[in-house]
Amino acid sequence: MKLPVIKHLNKFIQDNDEDYIIETLETLEHLTEVPSLKDEELDVLGELISNMYGALEVHKMIKSGTPEKEALNAFMKRVLGSIDS
Repeated sequence: MKLPVIKHLNKFIQDNDEDYIIETLETLEHLTEVPSLKDEELDVLGELISNMYGALEVHKMIKSGTPEKEALNAFMKRVLGSIDS
């Protein structure tokens, strides 16, 4: 996951609507089922998908009153904590 990408996607959600991200996620997840995709292509799709889900999580925190910077930091700490475990 890349924090600048998540931050950029969060700005998109704020300017537009989270439904765009949700529908894009559904499309990308559907594409992962194409049997002829190479591992590198699946890796790119997986990275995009994880960043989009991250942006949705950060957006939820912001909607519940957490300042953006704090929400981004909390999310990344949670991600890094799950990697360390």
